[in-house]
Amino acid sequence: MSKRILIVDDAAFMRMMIKDILLKNGFEVVGEAQDGLQAIELFNELNPDLVTMDITMPEMDGITALKKIKEQSPAAKIIMCSAMGQQAMVIDAIQAGAKDFIVKPFQADRVIEAIQKALD
Repeated sequence: MSKRILIVDDAAFMRMMIKDILLKNGFEVVGEAQDGLQAIELFNELNPDLVTMDITMPEMDGITALKKIKEQSPAAKIIMCSAMGQQAMVIDAIQAGAKDFIVKPFQADRVIEAIQKALD
């Protein structure tokens, strides 16, 4: 059975890029959200195996959404994605429970590697 993934990014182009990488590698994309609030709603509704989460988004940022999802579902697997490779944000995300961190622009093999590592 293919792993079910929720993609969260405010940029439609980025969601499309991630979705393309995932589908080509046999993953199932169960939903897409464009902000943290929508991410929490869809997470509860769809119960995905993994979430890719952008950090900088309107309404609610990715780190806040990550913390809220982890409060409800401590076993949730979330990988953060951001164009800002800022050390502090990476540390915040990992401390908040993120499994990994991918910096944009993505290399497809790095995305797959992070996802497989998080799912193991």
